[in-house]
Amino acid sequence: MATSSAEQVLEGLDPNQKVAAQSLVGPTVILAGAGTGKTRTITHRIAYGIATGHFAANRVLALTYTNRAAGELRARLRQLGVGAVSVRTFHAAALAQLEYFWPQLVGVPAPSILDSKAKLIGQVAKAMSINLDQAALRDLASEIEWRKYSMLSMEEYALLADSRAQVAGLSFAKNLEIQQGYEQEKIRIQRLDWEDVLILTLGLLKAEPRALSHVQSQYRFFTVDEYQDISPLQHALLDQWLGSHAELCVVGDPNQTIYSFTGASSEFLRSFPDRFPGATVVDLITNYRSSKQIVAFANRLTSDSALGGDLEAAGGAGTAPTIDSFDSTIAQAKAVAKAINEAIQAGVPRSDIAVLYRINSQSEELERSLDDLGIAYQLRGGERFFARPEIRTAVQLIRAEALSPSGKPLDHAVSDIVRSLGWQQQRPTQQGAVASKWEALNALLSMVDELPEGSGIKEFALELADRAHSQHEPTQEAVTLSTIHAAKGLEWPMVFIIGLNEGYLPITYAKTDAAIQEEKRLLYVGITRAKAQLRLSFVNQDKGRDRSVSRFIALLQSGLAQ
Repeated sequence: MATSSAEQVLEGLDPNQKVAAQSLVGPTVILAGAGTGKTRTITHRIAYGIATGHFAANRVLALTYTNRAAGELRARLRQLGVGAVSVRTFHAAALAQLEYFWPQLVGVPAPSILDSKAKLIGQVAKAMSINLDQAALRDLASEIEWRKYSMLSMEEYALLADSRAQVAGLSFAKNLEIQQGYEQEKIRIQRLDWEDVLILTLGLLKAEPRALSHVQSQYRFFTVDEYQDISPLQHALLDQWLGSHAELCVVGDPNQTIYSFTGASSEFLRSFPDRFPGATVVDLITNYRSSKQIVAFANRLTSDSALGGDLEAAGGAGTAPTIDSFDSTIAQAKAVAKAINEAIQAGVPRSDIAVLYRINSQSEELERSLDDLGIAYQLRGGERFFARPEIRTAVQLIRAEALSPSGKPLDHAVSDIVRSLGWQQQRPTQQGAVASKWEALNALLSMVDELPEGSGIKEFALELADRAHSQHEPTQEAVTLSTIHAAKGLEWPMVFIIGLNEGYLPITYAKTDAAIQEEKRLLYVGITRAKAQLRLSFVNQDKGRDRSVSRFIALLQSGLAQ
């Protein structure tokens, strides 16, 4: 690519983003605060590296932690004309290597992945005459993940009996017995869990120099998104992939470290310059997402910021955040639903509104209140978009059209397909399943506008296949209900955060100072999802029990006057 074309890649980046994008040699760490354009920066950095000849596209590996994030990165890179770059989650990259090398070294295909960790844990526990509900099974599965991501053997884990919090109401001895039984049962049925994929790939690369040489020659230039979320296990694997090279760019925000319970550690991000002397360090602190008042509000929670300073808002003042109290969770749900309805009546699109909370069960009363007002909503973590029957049928018809194109323009072809499945231009007045089906088909149709100009039905079919595989789902015209954890990386013009009470945020089991700090960071993540309007609330009673206001409210109150 010509130099002028390479320079065009940098157009639109701010000075600090441009410094990061031009840092193409050696290790680079980008400390990117919320809303500062980290995805834009790293995708333009990769595109600029390829345009200038510093990177070979087929030797670049960009690593993420979720399929959705990987799908977003792929889409951004395609828009920049560098679709040949490999973008994978850590698990997907490791699995590809395991499935490639295992047959060569062992002579049989690699074991398949468990459908459900919780299901197998339940079977093991039942064989021990221990009955566990779904919440307990999830807690045990999380504990297993923490142990493995922390690279602890069963013997090393057993030494933590006095320091680990009780899991699923079990004694540590019973917890340990179930975990041992789980590992033995996996071996018996020849199945792996996702952590095993990382562990076995790491072991294979350490034990087989030929395999390691193959991988290190395949990938030379690494980018790691959300580096504050990396675990010791993932980091050990990254070190193997990197080898003696230092062509590594990492991006993250210590203020958004909210996955310590899975073994993630921001220490790798914080200590990056120590481990890579001479590394380029770039601070991104200009927030392009939120109003000045929301940014000032969020800064109240980051007194120990590891960035180069507090976030600075590029936008205008906007509306001051509010903090409301309600007598009960029912009153809170009704008030929030009413406020959402008023916003919609005033012209705010439903997809511009989100309600966030700490745990899934907090959405129940809100769902009922929204249903009462006929307001469409989508639950993050609910039914998968590409698993819906009407979407499966639509995708099949689009694939068939791609195999034998009719010659229609893309928008006409897709419009005809969704109309054949019941879509019409006007949203139906009915609620429930009818409205939900229309919203899903409408979201599919809207994805046509996201493709590069000149794309045809074949390109759209490939885009759908890629997005279905990566769980990169479209935005539907509905209010989003989500836990704060699931909302990370997303944004909305109007955000409600409900249930700011002791026991929810911070959560009951957050006892240590480190755990409380993580809960504070979680609230920071929630606040920085909001672009223009932010409304927080707490209740005085929950199911007949008195509830204390969250200790974090006091930190925020002084920011209301700004």
